[in-house]
Amino acid sequence: MRADVIRLYKTVHTWTGIVAGMALFIAFYAGALTVFKEPIARWVAAPSPGAAAVPLDEAPQLIARTLAAHPAAAKSFQIHLLETEHVPARMGWTERPQGGDDHDRSNDRHYLATLQADGAPLIEETKQSRVAEFIDVLHRVVGLPFDNDPSRWVMGVISALYAVALVSGVIVLLPTLVKDFFALRLGKNLKRMWLDAHNVIGIVSLPFHVIMALSAAVFAFHDGIYAVQDTVLYQGQWERLWSRTPPKGPPPPPRDVGTMLPPAELVARVQALSPTLVPVALDYVQPTTPRAAVRVWVRDATTIQRSVNGGFALLDPYTGQVRSTEYLPGRQTAADATIVSFFSLHFATFGGTPVQWMYFLLGLAGAFLFYSGNLLWVESRRKADRGRGAPVVQKRSTFLMAAATVGVCIGCVAGISATLAAGKWLHGRVDDLQAWHMGVYYAVFLGAVGWAFARGAARAAPALLWAAALCTAAIPLTTLAGWLLPGIGPWAHGSAAALGVDAVAMAGALGLAWMARATARRVRQGPVDSVWSLSAARGAEATSSGAPEIAQEPATGAAR
Repeated sequence: MRADVIRLYKTVHTWTGIVAGMALFIAFYAGALTVFKEPIARWVAAPSPGAAAVPLDEAPQLIARTLAAHPAAAKSFQIHLLETEHVPARMGWTERPQGGDDHDRSNDRHYLATLQADGAPLIEETKQSRVAEFIDVLHRVVGLPFDNDPSRWVMGVISALYAVALVSGVIVLLPTLVKDFFALRLGKNLKRMWLDAHNVIGIVSLPFHVIMALSAAVFAFHDGIYAVQDTVLYQGQWERLWSRTPPKGPPPPPRDVGTMLPPAELVARVQALSPTLVPVALDYVQPTTPRAAVRVWVRDATTIQRSVNGGFALLDPYTGQVRSTEYLPGRQTAADATIVSFFSLHFATFGGTPVQWMYFLLGLAGAFLFYSGNLLWVESRRKADRGRGAPVVQKRSTFLMAAATVGVCIGCVAGISATLAAGKWLHGRVDDLQAWHMGVYYAVFLGAVGWAFARGAARAAPALLWAAALCTAAIPLTTLAGWLLPGIGPWAHGSAAALGVDAVAMAGALGLAWMARATARRVRQGPVDSVWSLSAARGAEATSSGAPEIAQEPATGAAR
């Protein structure tokens, strides 16, 4: 391939990566954690009686008495079948504010209901932490503070740039692919080692990244895609085609929910369709109207599933008739399975726990890919100046890019860890726990970014890495405090899922501490013409204050 073509694609790869890299770091790091969204929710959930407080065979009485006392719940409610830490009661529902964004769930109010000893329903607003959903939102809107359509469009644009960076990166690497594919040259040339690691991770995980880039772009713009289809293919009749027209005349009287089939019977009818289905929940929709329906949510590790909640069959809650299986794992048509496969490949909802761990590691590797890409660009400025024979004096823009990379990436890691650990300490002490989760994350994140710009990358990076290590270590230390001192606030769950969160967090804290020590050593001992050197940082301060620049002599040998 011609050298000028390679240079062109290298330029495209560099600048698309620079523009999108830091946002993609947040998306991939938060996305890696979202793979284990349920264990995180279980770790942070406050102790409660849970679904076991009301046996499943008493659910019909619970439903009838709750809807009589609180009619607003009749719009939609759930009956939970699993008894885990993050399921606060057998029955729960969500009430959304009028006029809110269809995808923004930050202002939702969550309620639960159970039966008291005298059989009367006890209805209350739940105060459980929803930090797992908050981390998922960070993943979906690349760290922006608003979960709305414009934020998702930004994510879509970044995903498109991401796809361009993938294609151009492969083209750049093609001439040396065979020679460099398994090369990881360790030694004093740190830039070469980082480049080798960047290339190997990028090529090995290329199929994963292609799936993420294309599916994320579709998710970001799917409302617009549907709108175009409605106009071009359905002449504006989409909603009419997909909704059942209510009967004419006066509205019928409300249906008697006491005549619905018991939840256990509905579950049995779905389980009869496949022996591998594991029921999770029943989602009732408008049960008092002629359009009453119930989604029986199930999981099946032997096949693909549409979401992390699994898939569902749509039934009539009064007759038990199965209306639809288009989202039921293992019972879909070829067309439905094809569509669901895109969701499944993005959310890792196939293959069970081994695939989840694979996606978790690929997500972390992806975050490293974008972080290392920015660091390589920063280092390449030094090599470019040296190649022109000019004194190597780092430009102000290089210092700013280094500071932004350190502040955004490490600040994201520290902020997520801090807000997760804070979930147990704040529970019962604040009214709006969700707002506090956002506040803690953005305070830590913005503080890290500000610190990086104020101190410069060389001075800020070791301190920020130590801060991220401490915030991450706070997760298992909070659990330890719950075991040893249960009266001070936090609690500890003994389930494998919750303890797994502590184990992974401790491993992450140790890794961040190792990185902090290595970075501090690099700052002290690295080449003086590098942006990661304290000498270079002092030179940048002198330049910004108006003092004359002192050019560093080019170092001999290969760039390090």
